[in-house]
Amino acid sequence: MSRNYPTEAIENLAAEIGENVYIDIAKWHLYLNDAHLHTPLAERLYPLLAEDSLEENKVLEILQEITVKLGGGRRQIALLNLMPMQAQLNLMDLLEEFQSNL
Repeated sequence: MSRNYPTEAIENLAAEIGENVYIDIAKWHLYLNDAHLHTPLAERLYPLLAEDSLEENKVLEILQEITVKLGGGRRQIALLNLMPMQAQLNLMDLLEEFQSNL
């Protein structure tokens, strides 16, 4: 069963993610809004917040499922593998704070 979640809430979450969470490429921090990954990630994560089922293992599973195309699509790497531990912790903190404000 598919639910319709408020677009504005997802956009707000996407903005927070995009400005605060990054991937690390050769020691360069590429924020998810610059990589255009913030909105798809927010769309996948928002249901966990709305349904009060935020768990780290579920977030990690989503990060593993979202792939990032490299080299014009010649390779695909899981978003999880491009995020350093600090970025993952930042994401979890951000999600917990966002959920508390829902």
